Amino acid sequence: MTLREEFLWGGATAANQCEGGYLEGNKGLSTVDVIPAGKDRVAVMRGKIKMMECDEEHYYPSHEAIDFYHHYKEDIALLAEMGFKCFRLSIAWTRIFPNGDDVIANEEGLKFYDDVFDECLKYGIEPLVTITHFDVPMHLVKTIGSWRSRKMVKHYERLCETIFTRYKDKVKYWLTFNEINMILHLPFGSSGLVFEEGENEDAVKYQSAHHQLVASAKAIEIAHGINPEFKIGCMLAGANTYPYTCAPEDVWKAMNRDREHYFFIDVQARGEYPNYTKKMFEKMNINLKIEDGDEELLKNNTVDFVSFSYYGSRLTSADPNINAKQTAANLFPTLRNPYLKTSEWGWQIDSLGLRITLNSLYDRYQKPLFIVGSCRYC
Repeated sequence: MTLREEFLWGGATAANQCEGGYLEGNKGLSTVDVIPAGKDRVAVMRGKIKMMECDEEHYYPSHEAIDFYHHYKEDIALLAEMGFKCFRLSIAWTRIFPNGDDVIANEEGLKFYDDVFDECLKYGIEPLVTITHFDVPMHLVKTIGSWRSRKMVKHYERLCETIFTRYKDKVKYWLTFNEINMILHLPFGSSGLVFEEGENEDAVKYQSAHHQLVASAKAIEIAHGINPEFKIGCMLAGANTYPYTCAPEDVWKAMNRDREHYFFIDVQARGEYPNYTKKMFEKMNINLKIEDGDEELLKNNTVDFVSFSYYGSRLTSADPNINAKQTAANLFPTLRNPYLKTSEWGWQIDSLGLRITLNSLYDRYQKPLFIVGSCRYC
């Protein structure tokens, strides 16, 4: 098969995984900067262990990472050498607004991304920019509870307006939130949420998700007003869930597992909450606080394309005795699929699953698709 000349072939990074220089250039402290490596990492990312500051007992990978902050020119030259036409990267919110609620943007941070984008364009590489990739200013976590607060929408709007205006002639493709559905699995890592004992965590997650969905729609409205040529997308941590058997109960369970994640994209691509999600909220006794104008905003500002990451398929059963044998490969609970090989990480390798996911997403939304994250085992 020959790819078309305009096909955007490339690679991806995230500021929180590659930049380093975590307090350089007037950058503020971000959620990722207080997430340690080691045994406490997942518990912190899930909001089960509160870590609001760094300590001497843990190692924090984001502080140095691969030091893209100081070596972006060499790194982008390597991408060009590989023939990349597209480079997905993210902007660190705290490089632009160190506290998140600052009135004036940090010029040193803005200039850094100017230089990065210029370097990409020098080689004919199209930047694909994620506005926030598991990155929340710690000041906003401490002062307003991050995305559980409606105030976050305004702070996010300011970020979007600033970067859309600054980079309107350098960046065409944008993603509003990285893997927006991961708020259900890594609420602190993805969205800066921590929980109090006895709190209804599901209610907090879904209310916070509503704030993000409103912010995403607002970003689209702002973007198209600044540059009508902008293409704004959403992103899902994707993959289909297979039923363990052909028993209708297993098929139903698999469909509902997929719906738990599709609903985020249903809202962003179709502009409204699907009925199945409203029913789910009723059963979970969750009453979202939806403000006047939210539904109209969502309806009028849907995404131009849908993007997703893919790391492998999932498998589930309606039988609780079988489902008790689930593993958590890549943080998604799943049964072992006997028809798939397993990598040394314990993740199962399902290349056809990628095709199935692509077809499922296109059949559902009929919008252009971007694969913006995957692993080498796909």
